[in-house]
Amino acid sequence: MKLKFDYNNMMADVIGERGISADLITANASKIDGAFNNVLENCGKGWQEWSELPYINPSDVDSIIARMNDIRSKASAFVVLGIGGSALGPISVVQALLNMRLNELPAPALKAAGLPKLYIEDNIDPERMHELLELIDLKTTYFNVITKSGETSETLAQFLVLYDLMKKAVGKEEAKKHFIATTTMGKGTLYKLAQKEGFVTYGIGAGVGGRFSVLSNVGLVPFAAMGIDIKKLLAGAKEMSEACRVSDVKKNPALMTAFLQCMAMEKGANISVMMPYADSLKYMSDFYCQIWAESLGKAKDKDGNLVFVGQTPAKALGVTDQHSQVQLYTEGPFDKVVTILAVDKFRNDVVIPCDDDIDACEFLKGHTMGELLNAERVATEYALRKAERMSFTITLPEVNEETVGELLAYYMYETAFAGAYLNIDTFNQPGVEEGKKATFAMLGRKGYEEKLAEVRSATKKDEYYI
Repeated sequence: MKLKFDYNNMMADVIGERGISADLITANASKIDGAFNNVLENCGKGWQEWSELPYINPSDVDSIIARMNDIRSKASAFVVLGIGGSALGPISVVQALLNMRLNELPAPALKAAGLPKLYIEDNIDPERMHELLELIDLKTTYFNVITKSGETSETLAQFLVLYDLMKKAVGKEEAKKHFIATTTMGKGTLYKLAQKEGFVTYGIGAGVGGRFSVLSNVGLVPFAAMGIDIKKLLAGAKEMSEACRVSDVKKNPALMTAFLQCMAMEKGANISVMMPYADSLKYMSDFYCQIWAESLGKAKDKDGNLVFVGQTPAKALGVTDQHSQVQLYTEGPFDKVVTILAVDKFRNDVVIPCDDDIDACEFLKGHTMGELLNAERVATEYALRKAERMSFTITLPEVNEETVGELLAYYMYETAFAGAYLNIDTFNQPGVEEGKKATFAMLGRKGYEEKLAEVRSATKKDEYYI
């Protein structure tokens, strides 16, 4: 395991009584063991099929790589159509592993790198769609349509618009070659359309929920299309998976931090801030926000008791948000846990010059921007500790396929352990499903007439309008 986990600043003997007593780890040993066993006994089964993704058959990986290499050689742009886990996971990984300004590179540089531009369309704002069409050449663009259910309204709407335009641009037979479907095999609207139209189709396992799907074909297909080494990504995820299958809580990072977060919730820390100190990891916060919020925010536990549990995730970016949010974190309510993502060695660094003409800023001269960034991170850790605020730090030696794979797997196991500890169904999302059904009803989908009547019956009072 390459990642390092430092939870000193979660503990009472380090930050004071606002922290968590080390005795609680021993006192809750049976509950921790119960959460561990609950997750491990179900690995690979039911809605924990995601836990087997790092162990995918190598020949399946090779097949994806070969096909996506062919597409990459033809594409000027690769567009992912998806929402939720079908977009947030891919966004977090490509931000981490590709040039962060990829689409701004001049055409010769892209050609030399053998890369197309990449667009991940995770919303249905019509202005956004118009602007995408101004940027791409349909004749050399390839689309990956991703929806596990095959019924996601937003993704199907995007598909209908773009497939129609593609057929008009290149003809139906050629248009079919430009679309890849990633969905549940054997059922759902997208699967049926893909079969009818003859699209290349990749499956998503029944027990792989959207927010746990980044290491499935949902992520592997677009990553391979963009030249990311998916074998190394999976190798990193496998290494973390092995670490998370160790029963000793003091050797299992996901089990330990899940327990500490649950203890923090009991102490009133109901906000979990994810704060990477690297722009490459910026969108890992978005991935974390979905998996933590959608998995743990539940009204009932598994026994049917009303519990209304969950910890609200929030995003921050170091050092940007040292100049905005950290004031709140250090002097506001004691209702937060801050998780800091650190990077030991940046892939590129910039030396701050020793310019003798500038008679100022002597403390900066000769250092690198990476040194400055990490000094500010350590300063934030110190400030939080001094203010008796709970935080812990996850350090990546550097950002690469293996460490990103480790981080993704860690998030999944931490979430699973926390859900098991809280005794809630980590893998459902009834609150989300209610909104989906209401959307279907308002758009006139057959079979949702009763739901439409229910939506329309919701009363609003005129006196509450301004």
